[in-house]
Amino acid sequence: MSCNETRSRLHLPRIVITSTCGGGGKTLLSLGLARFLRNRGWSVLPFKKGPDYIDAAWLTQAAGHQSSNLDPYFLDGDGLRAQMAHAARKLLLPAQADKAMGIIEGNRGLYDGLDVQGSCSTAALARELEAPVLLTLNVTKMTRTTAALLQGLQNFEPVNFAGVVLNCTGSPRHASYLRASIEHYTDFQVLGELPRLAHNPLPERHMGIASLRGDELSDSAQEALEAMAAYVGAHVDVRAVVRSACAAKDLDCGPLWKSPAIRTEDGPVIGYVRDRCLWFYYHENLEALERAGARLVRLSLFDSSWPLEGRDSLDAIYLGGGFPEDSLNRLENNPRLKDLASLSARGFPIYAECGGLMILARSVRRKGQAVGMANVLPLDIEIGPRPCGLGYVQGEIVDDNPFYAKGTVLLGHEFHYSRALSCPDKLTHLAISRGTGLGNSRDGLVVHNTWASYTHIFAPAQGAWAPTLCRLAMEWKRRKKA
Repeated sequence: MSCNETRSRLHLPRIVITSTCGGGGKTLLSLGLARFLRNRGWSVLPFKKGPDYIDAAWLTQAAGHQSSNLDPYFLDGDGLRAQMAHAARKLLLPAQADKAMGIIEGNRGLYDGLDVQGSCSTAALARELEAPVLLTLNVTKMTRTTAALLQGLQNFEPVNFAGVVLNCTGSPRHASYLRASIEHYTDFQVLGELPRLAHNPLPERHMGIASLRGDELSDSAQEALEAMAAYVGAHVDVRAVVRSACAAKDLDCGPLWKSPAIRTEDGPVIGYVRDRCLWFYYHENLEALERAGARLVRLSLFDSSWPLEGRDSLDAIYLGGGFPEDSLNRLENNPRLKDLASLSARGFPIYAECGGLMILARSVRRKGQAVGMANVLPLDIEIGPRPCGLGYVQGEIVDDNPFYAKGTVLLGHEFHYSRALSCPDKLTHLAISRGTGLGNSRDGLVVHNTWASYTHIFAPAQGAWAPTLCRLAMEWKRRKKA
């Protein structure tokens, strides 16, 4: 495996795991395969296709390496290959090259994309990465029809299929009938038969599986990963899967970052809140801040104090997404919220996304309970039973503000069950052509030096974001010294 900052070749065995729809079994197969290979001495490099923090967190735990999100909405083919190479170079040692493998979990169905042409689909990603595709197919109450489905999938678009894993087989007899039908009518290799489980080993919440302790999994979740590894190892031909992955060609790759990293001993200190309340961060976003010269300090809303003095004195704060609604009782009268309000009023730079926006609102309401928040933003938030915003976002900055210049095109994504009960449009700076945001096709509320939006951005696709936040932090740092 090799790929320097200049254009070169990446050698990384890899496979894409997909299904015909969401809930088809690809997450269970991806997690089980990653943990099984890890337990047998492989260096597994996990990836999740599309905007997803929760599945990516589980993949990180299963593989023992940081998962990266590969998203064709944000990056073109060159960018996706560069991102894969960058992750491999950062996480895997050269000595591991002979026993390293990338596992890429798709999203939704194989050919499902943004439009009728299937742009940004898992199939499109597999072609860009020149990776074989392992299909997991839920065969509940099906026999011969399975072969017809596979024929259609194989003939729909060019895809290099490694084979199929039959999920939710009802009995050995059912599995045998399925295998015979597939072998008779198609040239698909059947690489596994997963018997139907009495209980789903993955806890569910909102739009997918849940992490039980923010970004850190509980002991019971670790036990679930081990159970999935044993389940996949017993019923899938893992050696055949690895052979297919190893047949993937080397990739031509360029650099992910377009400018060199800034190295300084006197850069700004940027805190980011990562606890059970807020933990949705792309690690590429944090890396982008470090490359722009920042020193990062991890914070918690439930710590007794912020590092406001001494070497760790903060110059800016980044509030990511998460589930503040699960911690409303602990957030009520939380002194950290008063700290955020005081800092924002003084012009301290704060960048907040989704859950962070909720933290900065006047209040959050859920099932009749209203809890006061930081009161930085003139917003009241209500949690609903169904998604209010889900999917990709595209917008344009309509007014100059400290964080983005007028005319900047912003690509992002959102997924939230909360909504703003009212929003002063005069304070919003992002006009949305795709997505929901704060409502009325607007997002990006700016108060003082605070930005708050439902839109999550991906730093490699928004090159000015990290340098701008670092510049604002440096201005605050100089102001403190003045």
